[in-house]
Amino acid sequence: MAEMNILFDEERLRKLIANLNILTGLPANILDPKGRDINLFKGHPPFCRMLNDLPEGHERCVACDRCKIQHYTAEKGFQFYRCHAGICEAIMPLFDKKRPLAYLVFGCYLDETPVEEQWEVTRSRLDWYPGGADALRPAFFQFRQYSQQELRAYAETLEALSAYIQLKGMILTAEQTDLQKLELYLDQHYMEKLSLASVSQELRIGRTKLCALAKELSGGRTLSHLIAQRRIGEAKRLLLQSGLPISVVGEMVGISDYNYFSKVFRSVTGVTPSAFRKNGLSGGGISG
Repeated sequence: MAEMNILFDEERLRKLIANLNILTGLPANILDPKGRDINLFKGHPPFCRMLNDLPEGHERCVACDRCKIQHYTAEKGFQFYRCHAGICEAIMPLFDKKRPLAYLVFGCYLDETPVEEQWEVTRSRLDWYPGGADALRPAFFQFRQYSQQELRAYAETLEALSAYIQLKGMILTAEQTDLQKLELYLDQHYMEKLSLASVSQELRIGRTKLCALAKELSGGRTLSHLIAQRRIGEAKRLLLQSGLPISVVGEMVGISDYNYFSKVFRSVTGVTPSAFRKNGLSGGGISG
């Protein structure tokens, strides 16, 4: 079977999800077939933002999303559960014939159980949180409680909406070219230890052809330069949108050595990571 590329109409999906949040107060989102967030929704509750601002918290949330996909067992519709931090969520696949193209998720709410009882469940799962779980208590109590009747009504509305998403072609499939395979692979694995040999093996593309594809994608540069571009692109986002230390940002994009990270960052953007963050720059030229 040919590999398929999932094409998301992000603009329309983002608007749809934002409108749902305005109407219901419940965040909704879409994950790709492997459980990866395609970053449509930015208005996460304070509790979730506090967890995701920490590298360990972010990794736990990412792993939880993957786990949702692997353990979906419902015959159809939404499956309800609690996430790794004990917050209520629900997930449903969006199908193309019999194959899931994506997963529709809603959550970040509390159920009808007494809130103090739910907090104790969450508190017991946060022994890893720096400074202790009680630092998250005020943010936890900002979650809204929903009745079973409200949740079922919302789930049924979203199930109907999934047909609309399919009808309007907001999520489509297309066979991937080798160029698309390389671009998608780098987008998904840039933070890992990569080499010409490892990428060639993973994509089953010969090294000579892989080098040619890298040149095509980068305007004549090497695969190493392409990887650096991906890493620094994400590093710029983290530097501007989080308060994480620069060394942690480097680790999160796959460069654990602080000095080497600064060197690569400067070679791509023309400035150091600290200068970029200080000046709030949104881009930079690629130097030789």
